[in-house]
Amino acid sequence: MLSLIEKSELYKRIALEAGFDECRIANLSDFSDLSVTLQECLNAGYFAEMAWLDNPNRAHPQKLRSEAKSALVCALNYAPAENPLTELAHPGDTPYISVYARNEDYHDVCKKRLKIAAARIQAEGGAAMRVFVDTAPLAEKPLAQLAGAGWQGKHTNLVSRALGSWFFLAVILSDEELAPDPPESDHCGQCRRCLDICPTDAFVKPYLLDARKCISYLTIEHPGMLPPDLARKFGHRIYGCDDCLAVCPWNKFAKQGADAAFSAREIVKNLTYGEILAMSDPDFRAAFSKSPIKRIKRKRFFRNVLNAIGNLKKTEFLPKIRALLSDIAEEPLIRASALRALFDLTGEEGERSRLLADYLFDPDPEIRNEAERLREHFL
Repeated sequence: MLSLIEKSELYKRIALEAGFDECRIANLSDFSDLSVTLQECLNAGYFAEMAWLDNPNRAHPQKLRSEAKSALVCALNYAPAENPLTELAHPGDTPYISVYARNEDYHDVCKKRLKIAAARIQAEGGAAMRVFVDTAPLAEKPLAQLAGAGWQGKHTNLVSRALGSWFFLAVILSDEELAPDPPESDHCGQCRRCLDICPTDAFVKPYLLDARKCISYLTIEHPGMLPPDLARKFGHRIYGCDDCLAVCPWNKFAKQGADAAFSAREIVKNLTYGEILAMSDPDFRAAFSKSPIKRIKRKRFFRNVLNAIGNLKKTEFLPKIRALLSDIAEEPLIRASALRALFDLTGEEGERSRLLADYLFDPDPEIRNEAERLREHFL
């Protein structure tokens, strides 16, 4: 019969054999309830429109599974071959897509591996368990720090001495008592590179992010028009933002992710603005099949792309932008974003005034609202 420590080491080895790069264990009785912290963030509006974060189950893992005693926290490395800051500093014909979204959806990849690991653990006599990959109200990052998989850095993401900032988290909650690993302590010290590099000043203070200003939130989760004052700071970022991750000095210890599931697909890596603007809805769904990008749908993706075109002053796309705007059958969000891009690419104030005058009485309220917003803020 295996001892508690031997059993725990066996389970961690099974997780590694299932395809994870690291696995650590936490005792759930040691988890600090997060109710007060979460409520403070909700009251301050820092979670923006992410209503799913307003869930009391997030305060403690045992609210999701009362029988659970232990958590196996698994990490999967996706570190890029080159620092994305180089790509961000040199915009060209290809818009910037966050490193994690350039191939398969990590939810699917991690969940398959978790299920394989869980099946093997139960075959070894393990107790009942449940698997999680960022789709349930589970506080993965505090749980990972308790398990020793890393610490929550000043950018609010997890940092590991072995993996840097580039890794996904996946969790198995087990009804079995296991030997926990020691928790990880904070190793950020006086460093504030992640705070200082943020293009939109989204950090209220170290360890506290206001999602309403975060490029990742705004390009992925935010459903409507991008806030114009912030959107002009996005540069050519069209899906997510890696600045605070990429600048972390702990990345110097991280090795390039070797997992083929996260190697950038050519269709995503080399996708140009022109190719995107030519996409129909079926084209979009085919291009981003199995990609996390697919979930924001064509309308939000085009919104982000049109914003980048306006930011970079890519006047060569004026004909296509005008065509999108004049197509009354097009998605209202795309038409409104095209209006803003056209406004940004129009130089003279008089021309801008005439442009907006044409759309202040558009049949579509989203277009009228955008025309009014641009007139109030930028004329």
